[in-house]
Amino acid sequence: MGKNKKSAPMTGVERKPKKHPDRALLSASQVAAGGPSDQAKSPSSADKESDQGQRSRARFCPIVGIGASAGGLAAFTQLLAHLPADTGMAFVLVQHLDPRHVSILAELLSNHTQMPVIQVEQGMMAEPDHIYVIPPNTEMSISQRVLTLTARSEDRHGCMPIDFFLCTLAEDQRSNAIGVILSGTASDGTLGLKAIKGAGGITFAQDDKSAQYDGMPRSAIAAGAVDFVLPPEGIAKELARIASHPYLIPSEADSTEKQLVEDVGNIQEFFAVLRAATGVDFTHYKQATIHRRLMRRTVLHKMENLKNYLHFLQENPAEVQALFKDILINVTDFFRDADTFEALKKEAFPAILKNRLPEEPEEPIRVWCRRAPQVKKSIRSPSACWSI
Repeated sequence: MGKNKKSAPMTGVERKPKKHPDRALLSASQVAAGGPSDQAKSPSSADKESDQGQRSRARFCPIVGIGASAGGLAAFTQLLAHLPADTGMAFVLVQHLDPRHVSILAELLSNHTQMPVIQVEQGMMAEPDHIYVIPPNTEMSISQRVLTLTARSEDRHGCMPIDFFLCTLAEDQRSNAIGVILSGTASDGTLGLKAIKGAGGITFAQDDKSAQYDGMPRSAIAAGAVDFVLPPEGIAKELARIASHPYLIPSEADSTEKQLVEDVGNIQEFFAVLRAATGVDFTHYKQATIHRRLMRRTVLHKMENLKNYLHFLQENPAEVQALFKDILINVTDFFRDADTFEALKKEAFPAILKNRLPEEPEEPIRVWCRRAPQVKKSIRSPSACWSI
């Protein structure tokens, strides 16, 4: 049950957020000198290498989607106040805002961080060490790190802006996506965190002791969609820790993972542990997928290499089961929308069978779904149809 405390007001007259120097564009010597020197203005090979490094860093920067509703301002400010300004992550805040008022959320938050805080405009690209805030009366999605705004749904009960954004974040960034749910009522954000976790990303929820309203975090936790349950300052600390973990650096992760697997001799040792405990042989599964899931578990257990994780796995039967579920998360959750598919089985499909033309009793019934790249969704409906 949510707590009946008033949340901080989120509306008012819009003002431009404070401008902050983009430290990513200055070298260490320039920062020490207080700014770029005249000499530094001329391009050099070092400058070119720095620019390439920045582009590479931007390309692979993890993107953190943060959702909140009632009580969100206090939670946002606590999180930002404890978050370093140089994690290399991009942060996108999705807050339930009054659609009838102009928001000053970006300005309010800019007082609690050295990172630039920007209210999103159409087509902005998420950059490292920047904070992006959703405008009022809009829904937001992301594709190839570009933020897109659309008009807010007129149906208030069907408007779930946090779920909408987090689901697109999971699809766009896969294991490089991070989801955070802070204070708020109802359940917006639960499906989004499930999508991120299913894609191999990392998920957080605010604990009930620190949340002014615990409905949204509790919903996500109850759904099994949350990896870490912490107060805002604890979430900030964990984000800073995992920012440099090999799992979240795709440009370096491939070689790192291969080296780590070599450290334990052979990945077959992991397969042997799983086979002994579950009876399932993963030998012929795609090894890149197995590597990513193993590395994900090292993030959750605050380990830096697979050798330590193998020892931990061998000594903890509960972790073997957790790893097994993590590898098969998209399969074990195959019919996660149980009520919907039950309705299809009991109402929709029988009606289709009953209303077939008498002269064509053997005519096959074809079932298809939109968004075909999401194979799981495309398979489930025919599977439900077959089961009747």
